[in-house]
Amino acid sequence: MEPMFPSDLITAIDHVGLAVADLDEAIDFYREHFGFALQHQEVNAEQGVREAMVSVGASGVCLQLLAPLSAASPIAKFLERSGPGMQQLAYRVTSIERAMAAVRATGLRLLYDEPRRGTAGSRINFIHPKDAGGVLVELVEPAPPDIEPDGDSALAR
Repeated sequence: MEPMFPSDLITAIDHVGLAVADLDEAIDFYREHFGFALQHQEVNAEQGVREAMVSVGASGVCLQLLAPLSAASPIAKFLERSGPGMQQLAYRVTSIERAMAAVRATGLRLLYDEPRRGTAGSRINFIHPKDAGGVLVELVEPAPPDIEPDGDSALAR
């Protein structure tokens, strides 16, 4: 069986997403106990979250800490259902369009028809957890270095 993704499409584990009730408390916890550095923090109203990326040493991998903006947020619903903890595993891809086409070609479901704005102007989509062994798999195409972190111009490509 051929792999779903060509070998040049997934380049790394980008981050592990953790659902948390209190973002500031979670940032402090990972700083104080593990020495992780805060790399980025933002509000993503479209996704209904306040989020922070903390680096795991010099590995290039981050933890994404996700706190809900409201009770209607998918993260709020996750916290109600499962409590705090791992919410997603994200793979870095060279092209979100190619990754989405590869997923669709195998008959797996994506959560969105088109890429959405992710952290720091990245472009993202998710493989449905029912099609991925119960894991919410995020596909992340990082923003080019010249794109502002608001992500508006990243979606216009």
